[in-house]
Amino acid sequence: MYWQIAKVIISAVLIAATSTLAQKQPRLGALLLSLPIVSLLAFGFTWVEHRDLATISRLARETLILVPLGLPFFVPLAFSKQLGLSFWPCFGLGIVLASATIGAWLRFGPATT
Repeated sequence: MYWQIAKVIISAVLIAATSTLAQKQPRLGALLLSLPIVSLLAFGFTWVEHRDLATISRLARETLILVPLGLPFFVPLAFSKQLGLSFWPCFGLGIVLASATIGAWLRFGPATT
């Protein structure tokens, strides 16, 4: 139970710190956002808990495929001014675009093992 609480606290602190830094120094915030923080945490936590490299390797392969498919999420936010849209419509559109690309891959892409 303590380990679960520790994982939540570590994750929350990293997310809050990145958000705060992004407001003060956008470029440094973007750098931190571009890092695979969730992947780093998940791999580290999985290793500490299970010491199962096969599981981590499989997770890494799946992540390597899915990360580029999620990049369309950023397009509406990056071009919000040109699109004439505010934050929430851009955010929603980004989710739709990323969901479409990821969903298409999961539906029509090759099965991985």
